[in-house]
This record gives sequence, structure tokens and C-alpha cells, in this order.
Amino acid sequence: MIKKIVMKNLICSGCASRIEKALNERSDIHSASFNFASQTMLIDTDDTFNVTKEIEPLQKLVDSIENGVEVMPYGARNKTSPHHFIKAYRFVFLGGLIFLLGGLLDYFDVLRPRLNLLFWIGYALIAKDIIQSTIKSIRRKEFFNENFLMFIATFAAMIIEKPFEAAAVIIFYSIGEHLQHKAVDKSKDEISALIDLHVDYANVLENGEVTVKDPMSVQIGDRLVVKNGEKIPTDGIITKGNTALNTSALTGESKLQSVSVGDEVLSGNINTGSVIEIKALKEYNDSTIARIIDLIENSTNQKAKTENFITKFAKYYTPVVTIAALLMFGIPSYFDPANMDEYIFRAATFLVISCPCALVLSIPLSYFAGIGASAKTGILFKGSNFLDMMNEVDTIGIDKTGTLTHGNFEVSGYTDYKTLKYAASLERYSNHPIAKSIVLAYKGEHMEYDTVEEIAGYGMKGSTDKGTLLVGNKKMLENEGIELKDEKDLAGTNVFVGLGGHYIGRIVVKDQIKPSSISAIRQLSQGRKVTMLTGDNEATASEVANELGGIDYAPHLLPEDKITHFNALKTNRKKMYIGDGINDAPLIKNADIGVAMGGGSQLALDVADVIIMDDDLTLVDKAFQLSRKTRNIVYQNIILSLGVKFSFLVLAGFGEVSMFEAIFADVGITLIAVLNALRLIYRKRGTHHAKKQSA
Repeated sequence: MIKKIVMKNLICSGCASRIEKALNERSDIHSASFNFASQTMLIDTDDTFNVTKEIEPLQKLVDSIENGVEVMPYGARNKTSPHHFIKAYRFVFLGGLIFLLGGLLDYFDVLRPRLNLLFWIGYALIAKDIIQSTIKSIRRKEFFNENFLMFIATFAAMIIEKPFEAAAVIIFYSIGEHLQHKAVDKSKDEISALIDLHVDYANVLENGEVTVKDPMSVQIGDRLVVKNGEKIPTDGIITKGNTALNTSALTGESKLQSVSVGDEVLSGNINTGSVIEIKALKEYNDSTIARIIDLIENSTNQKAKTENFITKFAKYYTPVVTIAALLMFGIPSYFDPANMDEYIFRAATFLVISCPCALVLSIPLSYFAGIGASAKTGILFKGSNFLDMMNEVDTIGIDKTGTLTHGNFEVSGYTDYKTLKYAASLERYSNHPIAKSIVLAYKGEHMEYDTVEEIAGYGMKGSTDKGTLLVGNKKMLENEGIELKDEKDLAGTNVFVGLGGHYIGRIVVKDQIKPSSISAIRQLSQGRKVTMLTGDNEATASEVANELGGIDYAPHLLPEDKITHFNALKTNRKKMYIGDGINDAPLIKNADIGVAMGGGSQLALDVADVIIMDDDLTLVDKAFQLSRKTRNIVYQNIILSLGVKFSFLVLAGFGEVSMFEAIFADVGITLIAVLNALRLIYRKRGTHHAKKQSA
């Protein structure tokens, strides 16, 4: 079970990793993963883990690693304590004044013997947090982190009597840390705005009175009142009134949806018309909106390969640059001890540049921004690894019924009325959409049967006084020894009827292709091979495939045959399967990336890696676009961060970099990388806004 704990003001990537490591060492925690964008630690644990009781020990753990982080239960209101930067600023300000005073005294040649002590007092004030964090790291036997590097660099600058360089590093580092806080807070706000799905309250109708309650307290069967402008608190069915719903938060669709009595409505949709009453069909935790929020917030549990690589890279990178800095000082100082101060300064500058924050902070933020932008469009990724893996897909298997077609079957023809009567009388015991369409087409009295059996993948079987009645596909009748007189399949779904070992006739049922399917397949086929997998006959499959632009298809497939055929599809990279039904669930689960249409079965949604909320197949291509944009920004940040850092590190080795330039190579590049990650949000928001305007 995933438990969520807010760790506000935790933007130090190394600190977050150390907290994760400490939590993962506990026997009652399976895994812990920190989400920078939402400032939430996701802890996979069992039911015995009590979040309320754990807040205090977790706060102590966090305090032993990083200062100024507030630990609180998920959903709790933020404390009103001042920001960590504001609390620390008075020390930076006071220390800065002392350095300024020292500089003036030095300029006027006053109290020169005591200036050194004055500078050290100023240093102790402005470096207070860095010194405390370094001491905590040493106690935990962790020496290679950004605070330790910063302390060694500035302390070395003080030793060689370059106090103003040391002060500049810490002051600009503090300012940069504040700007990083602001950037992360901004990103969190922007992503929250994209996926602002939370329902704040529910109007519950009790004894004729409306009571405002927490959505978590709503029970199945409660009568709820939803007024104009309010969100539907949980999934339900309308019992009174009619209105129009804004579904864009869930589906990305800007067109309003008209609903009336008897219609099922989903939580999170906004009532834009008259007051309606609904009967709650689910508790809030099981509602659509709660599941979506949970999917998005837990998405960082499954990280992309790039994220895992950056984490491992930072683990080895920091010790390597520290050793390199020591060698940079030690080797030349051995051969040229007269210039030891210069080599210390070079090594100190080298350490300031080397902090890997730009990578470790911006890469996870880029993926989370991509997931947030996708969610606003109506595409839900269950992990950043799936968002990234979309770039590797070159082969797509796709279901027909309910995915490419509406799944609303209609009887288009039958042998005679007796055939329809036999079939309808037996099919009324099935929940299959084809069976329902046959029952709907028949208006007479039904026959009665002694026993009825549904044979999955084949059809229905019933016993009568005239013998065994079979209603199903051609294989079913042939397996029972019934000769079909060389009956050829007609376009559509052919349902054959046999009685007492003899062929009676057939019913043809047709489905309509979704208007969006043709353009969607055209988009998905660009650079990828698309194959339709269906249980329909050759004639039907061929007709649909040709309408879709002549894609490959495989007909006559039972559920187990679909898996075999999909596994046999050749690919050089990754395979994706798109479906919606219960029979698609095994394929959705076993594919490299499984995509489920939002209106499909609950089982398919549960096992899918990606969910398309609006049942619009064109959104799959949109998912590919967002995946590509996200990866591009991730690569841009990697190239920018490593390129600038390695360039500055080389220059620092030759003494060609000042402390101010070193600060830019650390804090400046981090800020640029974070802002670059936010482009995913701003770009997507603008596109979505334009979509609304055009509608």
C-alpha cells in the first residue's frame, strides 16, 4: 500500500536520496520515492504503517539530514512557519554586513590585525546551514554531497585568505537555493493547476436538508446535490434533473456533455447547468477522480531509465570530482609548493562547479511535468518509465471492437424470423454486446430452456425438448458436428444457429467504425507497424482494415490466440497493445506498453500502463508527441548541464574560472534546466487553451 507524506521545502536532490535510502533500510518499508514536483514522499508499506504516529520520527530523520524541511501528513494544511530561506536570510545578511565592514576597515587600513577574526565570524554566520549540514553528513558517515563540497570549497578559500570569494560563493549559493525553491514551488503550482482534480466537498441530502460533508465520508447510496459550478464528488447516477457537464479535467475534451436522469456521471466533472441530484455508486476512494489522482501522484514510483541512470551517475560522480579536486591541489603543490594557495583556490572553484543538482533536480521534474501535461489532455501514464518508453515503440497491436469501433452492435440481417427467435431466446442470458443487440432486435415471445451455458470465445448452448440449441460462431457448430453447407462469412459478425444437430440459419451483426479511428490509424502508422487483432471473420476484418487505410489484420482469433499472434509480431524495439475489454486484459498486461481506453472494462484499466480517458484513439498519437517532447527536454538538460559543467571544470583546472563563474555553472545552470523542464507545462497549456477557443 502506498502512503504519502509531504516533505515541504525539500529541494536538495542529494538529501532526498539519502532520506529515501534511510527509509528503504527499514524492515516495514518496501520502497520509498520522493516526488520533487509535489514535495511528497511515496512510501510502499503495509497497513500497520501509521502515518500520524510516524510524522515525529520522520521529522527527526529528515532534520538529521537537511534543515528547514517540514514533514506532515498528505492533505494536511501547511504550517505557517516562515520559509527556510527567510529564516536563514538574517544570518546571510548579518554575515554579509560583517564582510562589508571588514572590507571597509581593510581599505582604510584600520584594525588590520583583527580583520581575520572578523571575517571568520562573518563566515560562520553565512555558512551556518552549510556547516550544520556537513556535520550531520559526517555523523552519518556520508562525505560526498553538495553541502560537504561547498563547505570544503569555502573553507579552503578562507584558509588562503580569500574571504570575499568564500562569501560570494555562500551568498550566491543561498540566493540560488532560494530561487530553486521558488522554481520548484512554481512547477508544483503549475502542475497542480494542470491536474487540479481534487473535490473539496460534497452536498449530501439527508431528511430533506442539504449537509456539506467531506467527500471521504460519502457512502454508496447517498443522495448528493450538485449545483452549478460544483464538481461531482463521486461516481453516481442522476436521479433528478438534467444539465451539461464540463468533462475537460478528466478527458481534455472542451465540448460540454449533456446528461439527464438515468445517466451515469463521473466524479471530477463540473456541473455547468441546472442543479442535479445523483445517487452515489462508489465511495470517494474508489471513484474515478480518486483513482486518477492516485495514478498521477504515484507515477514517480516507476522511474524512467534516464532517471535511474542520473541517480546512479550522481552517486559516483560526486566522489570522483572530490578526489579529482584533491589531486588538482596535491600534485602541483608537491612540485610547486610556492603557489599552493593558487592550487587550493583552483580546487575550491572546481568543487563549487561540480555539484550535480541541475541534473538530479531537473530530470525528474521534466518527467513529472510531462505526466501532468498528459493528464490534462486526458492521457494517464502510470509511471515516467512508460512515458519515456513510448519513444521506443515501433509495433502496435490493436483490438477492433470498442477500440476502433463503437461497440454498439446492430442486427443487419438474418436468415428468417425463427432463427432470430431461437438466438434471442438464448442470448438474453448473456451480457455480451452482440448478444444484447440480437435480443434488442427480436420483439416476440422467448422460448424457455432447461439449462443454459455460455462457452467463452464461442457462444451459448442450451438444452430443449427438440435437442441442443447452439448460438455462436462457426467453430462452435463445427465442433458439435453440424454441417454449415459451405456457408461463407458475410461482412459483419456472423452468429450461427444450430438445433438438434442441424443447421438453422445465421444472424449478421455489424458495428460502426469510430470517426476518429481512420485519422488515428493514419497518425499511428507513421514509422510504426499497426496490426488489428480480432475475433471477427475474414470478411469483416478485411472490410474494417481497408476502411482504416489497408492496415494488417489477423481474424478468427480467440483471446488466447490473440496473445500468441501478438507475441509473434516482429519488432526491433518495443511493442504496444491497445484494447478495452476484459479479454484484452492479458495482452494489455503483457505488452511492453499496454494502453486501455477509458470506457473499457475495469480489469483492462487496472492492468494498463497508459489510460486514454476520452476513448479517443487520436490521443494515443498525442501521447507519442508528449513522450517525444519530454525526452527532448530531458536530453537538452543533460547536454546543457554536463556540457557546461565539464567545460567549466576543465577551465577551473587551469585556473581560468572565477568564483562567480563557478556559481553560475552550479546554481545558474540548475535554474536554467528547471525552467526548461517547465516548458512542457506552458506549451501544453497554450495548446489546450487554443483548443478550447476553437471549440
